Order: sequence, then C-alpha cells, then structure tokens
Amino acid sequence: MDLFKNTRLKIARAVLKKRAARSNRKMVYNNFTRVKTIGIVWDASKQNEFQALSGFHQRMMERNIDVKIIGYYEGKNLPDQYTALRYLTCFRKPEINLLHIPDSTDIKSFINNKFDILIDINFEKLFFLAYITTLSKASLKAGLYDADDTDASFDFMMEIKKPVNINDYLNQVIQYLEMINS
Repeated sequence: MDLFKNTRLKIARAVLKKRAARSNRKMVYNNFTRVKTIGIVWDASKQNEFQALSGFHQRMMERNIDVKIIGYYEGKNLPDQYTALRYLTCFRKPEINLLHIPDSTDIKSFINNKFDILIDINFEKLFFLAYITTLSKASLKAGLYDADDTDASFDFMMEIKKPVNINDYLNQVIQYLEMINS
C-alpha cells in the first residue's frame, strides 16, 4: 500500500509544481503596521497548540488584524473547541482526493484569499497543507527553514531549533516582520 501512496504523492508533487509555475503571485510587503489580514495553515491534529493559536488570534484582533486559520484534522469528529469559530476552518480526510490534494470550497477560498501574510505552521510537512501554502495568493509567505526542503514556497523563512514551540515561533515571526520596512 505504501508503494501506491508514494506514487500518488510523486504525481501530486508534479501537479503542484505545474500549478505553482502557472501562479502569477508577486511578493509584496511594506511593513507590519499596514497588515490587515493574516492567514495561518496549521496541522489541527495537534490540539495542544490550539490555545497558542487562539491567544495569537486575540492579540492580532487587538491590533485590528483579521486572522483566518485553516487546519487539517485527522480524527473523525472535530473537537468541540474547533467548532463554531468563524476564524477557524478545518478539513478532514474526505476532503482530500486520491492524490492527497485537498479539494473543497473552503480550501479554494482560503487559497484565493490575498492575505497580507500567510504563516505556515506545518512542521510535519504534510503534503496537503504544503499544497495550500504553495498555491496561496498571499502577499508574503512565512515558514520554517528546512535545508532538505528544496520546494519551499516561502518568502520569509525562520530557522528555529526543534522541537518548535508554537508560541515562540509566532512571536518571532511577528517580531522580525515588525523590523522590516520596505
């Protein structure tokens, strides 16, 4: 079964590479004071990180920055804490096709949203989350530096010792973006 999974992933990576090449996104960033929207791609199966994301959302709302989070949840039923939140959308296995490509209207909407900043919290390098990040039309994409990942689609990368603490990661991304002026 793994043989077929690896074959499907190779095909999916080729499809992604082709779609990314057709993308006409341009990286644009002035400074953090002009940021109005942030998108976050997250592995929602890590429920222990939800509190940090919720706190980050609250801090950004205090700065009048709208935050939208899309996450992949591995389980059958979403935890109660994930439901009825307007800023969080979760997708599950039925919304991933045979090639491991996520396919739903929520995912397409997230990809087409022109966020000022997209923050990738896909530390396990799940393909379907990387797919969303790669095709996102966000003005600036931020993520973890990985010397082994030659296909990373980030405009801004951070190198942090593992295991990565999500609070520290989010705080450092914002701290460094605040220092940048075009």
